[in-house]
Amino acid sequence: MTGNATDGATGGAITVVGTGTGAPLPPEAAAALDGAGLVVGARRHLAAAALPDTAERIVLGPLAPALDAIERHLEKAGPQEDAADPGRVVVLASGDPGFFGIVRALAERFGAGRLTVHPGVSSVATAFARAGLTWDDAVVVSAHGRDPRTAVNVCRAHPKVAVLTGPGSGPAELGAALSGSGGRVLVVASALGSGDAGQRERVERVTPAEAAARDWGPAVNVVLCLDESRVLSPVRTVAGPPPGPSRWALPEDAFAHRDSMITKFEVRALALARLGPRLGDHVWDIGAGSGSVAVECARFGAAVTAVEKTGDGVERIRANAAAHGVDVAVVHGAAPAVLSGLADPDAVFVGGGGRELPAIVTACARRARRSVVVAVAALDRVPAVRAALVAAGFDCEGVLLQSSRLAPLPGDVTRLAAANPVFLLWGARPQPPGDVRSDVRSDEGVSQ
Repeated sequence: MTGNATDGATGGAITVVGTGTGAPLPPEAAAALDGAGLVVGARRHLAAAALPDTAERIVLGPLAPALDAIERHLEKAGPQEDAADPGRVVVLASGDPGFFGIVRALAERFGAGRLTVHPGVSSVATAFARAGLTWDDAVVVSAHGRDPRTAVNVCRAHPKVAVLTGPGSGPAELGAALSGSGGRVLVVASALGSGDAGQRERVERVTPAEAAARDWGPAVNVVLCLDESRVLSPVRTVAGPPPGPSRWALPEDAFAHRDSMITKFEVRALALARLGPRLGDHVWDIGAGSGSVAVECARFGAAVTAVEKTGDGVERIRANAAAHGVDVAVVHGAAPAVLSGLADPDAVFVGGGGRELPAIVTACARRARRSVVVAVAALDRVPAVRAALVAAGFDCEGVLLQSSRLAPLPGDVTRLAAANPVFLLWGARPQPPGDVRSDVRSDEGVSQ
């Protein structure tokens, strides 16, 4: 329970009741409804609940007007002494309202101390139960009311994902975006519980292509995306997705490579810092070679596409990804020609390109949402790369990286062995002040 109260019938001025997925309301939640002066909820919740005749009702649509109405009601009613006080507000919400639900918005507006929350069973827990799977290692992402690209990237990068869906971001759209990702199966859970909108509960396993070809209607609650070759996990003591890597900028011998043709770990360390790969991102690794940068970005949770023009390089990247237990999509072809068929990236690393490098950087900069990082060995190409980043509207910076590693000599002494210097340039797209990712949270009281 959230709030200061220890008694379910009393406590904060706002009682939030999670309707769960078909289970009866607990007695204390029903008691709160009996004494409500204002009840806020979706039309189906208001129709199904036993409400006092004297209670004012507000159908929950856009969130801001509902919050304003709650505030006006509380100001008019003054302090509430008990659950039967006519000033008490009850908010009905689907599933568990503290899980990607309306509790966040209410707490931000009114303070957590004014809330008493009665959670229901979330649709995510129900969907995994229907599928017979544990979900302590699952990643949960909301695609409700937002571009599904973040959800798609999470599904590509992780073996067990639950997606809270919405109009325009449902199974068909997810399936279409994931059709090229081998090995995934979608478990589509519709109308979980007692039958939302009069529909029968359905839980169906389909391929992404099958999901893309169907009209699923408005009642879908949650979609599970599973890579069944990796979905089973050992006994866990911490819930959530596997943590980020405890070690990065791995040594070169952690990857198979050809004739030392690999981004050295000193360069990789700074490149990763400027790329900032994270859960929900899509990163390109152009001229991937061994795929060391691609693999490291995937270890941070990003979805990664590696572009490599040599056949043996393609196989090497796949082998390195498998060795590190991550999923990297590998495209066999030469940039910039092959880039037109790829989904837009958040960040791009360019580690090869030769004479085509300026054209590759220009093509990447046009598509990247956040940053482009370029490793250049030849001084002559630095001005053209910098010009391409600036022309695309990026703030451009760069350094010359020179490092010397400790190396043993006969006689139990040590020398410094210099590595080849490398220019690292990066362009960052200017972001508006206070810009935050709204696609990784949901506070619109969505239906779970």
